[in-house]
Amino acid sequence: MEEERKISEGEALFIQLVLMFQAAAMQQMGKLMNPLTSKTECDLEQAKFSIDILDMVKSKTKGNLLDEEGRLLEQVLYDLKMNYLEELKNKNEQPGKESSADKPE
Repeated sequence: MEEERKISEGEALFIQLVLMFQAAAMQQMGKLMNPLTSKTECDLEQAKFSIDILDMVKSKTKGNLLDEEGRLLEQVLYDLKMNYLEELKNKNEQPGKESSADKPE
C-alpha cells in the first residue's frame, strides 16, 4: 500500500492556479457556463490568452515542479489546446457564428 504524501501549501496553490486558468479557458471557449451570467459564452481570444498564460507558467517553472505538478500542467494544457482547436474549427465551419471577440464594440 502506498503511503499518502501530504501536499504543501505551495503545491496546493500551484494546483489551484492551474485549475483556475483551466476553468477560465473552458468558460471562455463556451464549454462551461459562466456562473455570473448563467450563460455559455465563447470568446476564443480570451481563451487563447488563458492558455498562453499557462504555457508561460510551464516555461518559467521548468525544472522546478514536482512530477505530479508537471503532469497536471501538461495534461491541462493538452486538453485545453485540443478543445481550443475544436472550437476554432467549429467557428470556421459556421461563418455566421460570432464569438464575443468578433463583435464590434
